[in-house]
Amino acid sequence: MKRTALRFTAPRRVEVCREPMDEPRRGEILVETELSAVSAGTEILVYRGLAPAEMDADSSIASLPGSLAFPLKYGYSAVGRVRGLGPDGDPWWMDRLVFSFQPHQSWFTASPDQLFPVPEGASPESAVFLPNMETALNLVLDGRPMAGERVAVLGQGIVGLLTTALLGRFPLEELVTLDGYSPRRKWSRTLGASASMDPASEKDLSDLARRLGKLGGADLVYELSGNPEALDTAVALSGFSSRIVVGSWYGRKRASVDLGGRFHRERIRLVGSQVSTIAPELAGRWDKKRRMETAWRWIERLGPERLVTRRFPLERAAEAYRLLDEDPSEQLQVIFDHKEASCTSSP
Repeated sequence: MKRTALRFTAPRRVEVCREPMDEPRRGEILVETELSAVSAGTEILVYRGLAPAEMDADSSIASLPGSLAFPLKYGYSAVGRVRGLGPDGDPWWMDRLVFSFQPHQSWFTASPDQLFPVPEGASPESAVFLPNMETALNLVLDGRPMAGERVAVLGQGIVGLLTTALLGRFPLEELVTLDGYSPRRKWSRTLGASASMDPASEKDLSDLARRLGKLGGADLVYELSGNPEALDTAVALSGFSSRIVVGSWYGRKRASVDLGGRFHRERIRLVGSQVSTIAPELAGRWDKKRRMETAWRWIERLGPERLVTRRFPLERAAEAYRLLDEDPSEQLQVIFDHKEASCTSSP
């Protein structure tokens, strides 16, 4: 049996080739992938060669063994249909639409605990948002927004937009967002932000500082832009004893951050947030099952499939990554269709 799979082979180089795969063994389920979503944050770090090569790809995901060194298969948002079972497999799974944390490939085998049945009525296009919705939920849990608080979100990519959408359901006094691309700012307002501003605009930043300054600064700031230099902006917007939740993964990107002024005297807290784990004080109640069930409910309520901006066959993966690398201004969620493809590689 063979499948089509994508590999990152060097900075800004990908290939899509046919490779052999095993039939499902006892305890395994065979899935034909329909769609997979590209993470414009993590995957572009990998694509650019900015991910730490010595780091595990993701020790919490069985389908991503090994490190982030080239060459590697990567990706973690696949939706497909169950097509086969290993010996003594449960027939309940046959033909079910499922989600799994898998790299970009047309077929895969997985154990039942690696599969999440897609709720009835949910489309494959909505189901590929499950990882990012889980991330947004985790960010909200780590930030712990309270009624009447002033909240700012830096970065309105998919994770930023979904976080804004969840925060927009809280009784906040203010929810402001920043992003350099006007389509994202427009979506941000649609999803619940009271205002969305351009961080490159001195006028917008001045207006925002004045707006928050009259109120003592933001109580809670999320840094989700993927740009470590944005941490200075986060500190500048923060009020006394506020908290900054850093959900961005910067990889090998570095920036000089000013922690010698307001950050020290105003007792501002930096909180690291990452979706593979949950804060220890919440872990007893917010286990993986509860977090995933909650994420599915919010997918149903928010309809994130409307954030899909481009759809590529997997054989055009090189084009998709070049687009996200060189001209991301109009792109939100890019997804791959998994059809038969011959071997291709980026120039």
